[in-house]
Amino acid sequence: MVSDYAPPQGEIPVLHEDSDLLVVDKPAGLLSVPGKGPELADCLLSRLTRAFPTVRLVHRLDRDTSGVMVFALTAAAQRHLGQQFETRKVKKTYLARVAGQLTPRSGQVDLPLTVDWPNRPRQMVCHATGKPAITDWKVVKATEAESRVRLFPLTGRSHQLRVHMLALGHPILGDTLYAPETASRYPRMMLHAEELRLNHPETGFGLKFRAKAPF
Repeated sequence: MVSDYAPPQGEIPVLHEDSDLLVVDKPAGLLSVPGKGPELADCLLSRLTRAFPTVRLVHRLDRDTSGVMVFALTAAAQRHLGQQFETRKVKKTYLARVAGQLTPRSGQVDLPLTVDWPNRPRQMVCHATGKPAITDWKVVKATEAESRVRLFPLTGRSHQLRVHMLALGHPILGDTLYAPETASRYPRMMLHAEELRLNHPETGFGLKFRAKAPF
């Protein structure tokens, strides 16, 4: 899957920095954390560590997803932010381009997900053993060929948005894993983490971070 790993180079845009938090706009094509093997060592975490030695991981984005990621700069902030993610207090908004005309204009996917073991890292819907996974959606604009849609994951399962859109019959365009037939027509997977809302781990104040989608 990642033997052809060629991550983008250049500076990582910093959206916010204080004594507790670091928020960046992750580029598509860059791993959030190192993969297995030296050829997969280059990642967002390792690059940030060079500039911010105390940086700590809080959550992840898939390699081919771009957008807002928050990191902690202290152990206390990492614990506090991790708890916010676990208790679903963090509000996440993604922007995606999906195949076909998604109808109705808004709705919810409530389909449990589990790993597709023979085809890892693929995930799949499984009502018997899957973990609860819920995604709200709202169409921004649509044609017969494709829809631009905002996605609001209420849970944080692996590949959740990708599998849920596939289950609706509207896979995310450019997704080499779940919609490989579209990959040659798009320069990347059309999925971007547009906004994160969370509480500051020290002050408790509500914060909102946004990064405009590059597509």
